[in-house]
Amino acid sequence: EDVHESRAGVFLGEWRERKVALSQLTSPVLQDDFLHGLEMLKTLQSKHVVTLLGYCKENFAILTEYHPLGSLKDLEEKFNLPRYQSFNTWPNRLRLAVDYVSIISYLHNSPLGTLVMCDSSDLDKVLSQFLLTTDFRIVANDLDALPLVSRERGQLVKCGHRQLWGKFVAPEQLWPYGEDVEFDDERMPPYDEKTDIWKIPDVCDYLLGHGEGSDIIRLHLFDIHKECKRRNPAERPSAQTVLTTYKHLLMSLLKDSAAPGMRDML
Repeated sequence: EDVHESRAGVFLGEWRERKVALSQLTSPVLQDDFLHGLEMLKTLQSKHVVTLLGYCKENFAILTEYHPLGSLKDLEEKFNLPRYQSFNTWPNRLRLAVDYVSIISYLHNSPLGTLVMCDSSDLDKVLSQFLLTTDFRIVANDLDALPLVSRERGQLVKCGHRQLWGKFVAPEQLWPYGEDVEFDDERMPPYDEKTDIWKIPDVCDYLLGHGEGSDIIRLHLFDIHKECKRRNPAERPSAQTVLTTYKHLLMSLLKDSAAPGMRDML
């Protein structure tokens, strides 16, 4: 059966008496993407990324840890499952946002350099790149579209070769020459990792939901989110700065609420 979405066919399997996700390449055209995704998965193994259990390059197969809750899509439905209703608290919601920004910060400061999350043209696309663990933490899953930005070498990126639309993508990802001029990928200016920063407030808004306490958190995050939405990418904060702000807020709100046992969860 299909689990964890990605470019490959993904199936639920069993290996050494544990459930695993088996990713199998479905289209030969995507061989390079698939192998690139595997190399990224190997290199970026950490608490931020789904655990790689094994792979077979000849058969284009990858075994990763299985997360039954799947991606971050339909988060409300997952919080409504009887066994997880008790997780639906504002500290856990904010902790998800901390996890998300932690992953972005890790990718921007990865062992390979500054990596940009390119599969992120709309909210659903972003949510499908991440898995929710059964203890309600987030890990990155789909790593085959992470181009490298290098300021030293003047190396910028473009996410794909098609025109992007909408308010979710950063302004610099939109065709700058107006509707009257036909899109031409060669004339489209490249950009850097600050496109990821632009999207943080929208993803955070989704993760916070509309439960008790969520509006107070939004109020506290108003200033940093306003900075994330600056039209000039250079004026947006780094992912690390956003992460520090989120963590400070989580700690201070927990301190204020002084909920017994709550701090142990961090």
